[in-house]
Amino acid sequence: MLGATGAVGTEVVQSLRGDARLTKLALLGRRELSGVAQSTITQHRIDVLNPDSYASLLSGYQCAICTLGVGEPSSVSREEFLRIDKQAVIDFATACRQSGVEHFQLLSSVGADARSRSFYLRSKGELNESLEALNFRRLSLFQPSMIITPVNRYGISQALTLALWPGLSRILFGPLQKFRGIDVSTLGKAMALNSWSEGRGVERLHWDEMMSLYTTGQHE
Repeated sequence: MLGATGAVGTEVVQSLRGDARLTKLALLGRRELSGVAQSTITQHRIDVLNPDSYASLLSGYQCAICTLGVGEPSSVSREEFLRIDKQAVIDFATACRQSGVEHFQLLSSVGADARSRSFYLRSKGELNESLEALNFRRLSLFQPSMIITPVNRYGISQALTLALWPGLSRILFGPLQKFRGIDVSTLGKAMALNSWSEGRGVERLHWDEMMSLYTTGQHE
């Protein structure tokens, strides 16, 4: 897993570590995640921009999860955003594919489209297409809209969004339902549960699919 120290990544790890089916989980990152020490989890400090620093660690895994990304895109240059959110992910996915990983899961975004006029959505869409070209046996693209976190980490703009989005979500139906906000713990749980489900080919998971995974997991 790459990106375990982020808001979503932390929730994915917490869900996985409490699952009796887990036999081996490797966390790759620039720093270690605290509070997750157990025999089934190993942590490796790597250079996320240099696949040579972690390629040898990928053998023997069936599923890879990537939640790596710039938390606040407006805080970095476009070049830096592309290095982290796009190229580093492509490099990780390529190394995983070469090491025999069959299932790759990515935290993407609703509206990701390589033909979008939005730089952010276009970049996400181009990333998705690059991963599809790697021909994993199964590729899971999680495409949430607003991710609701319990703590405001990025200032007044996020504070306003966190305050308004839950109410707005309640009036989004039909084709607009995919734009509903999702709680970060729910999203993390859904990504973790999807690691154990069967599937093949490319799957794009929006609000409906993520909530279905979460709800099903709550009754298992």
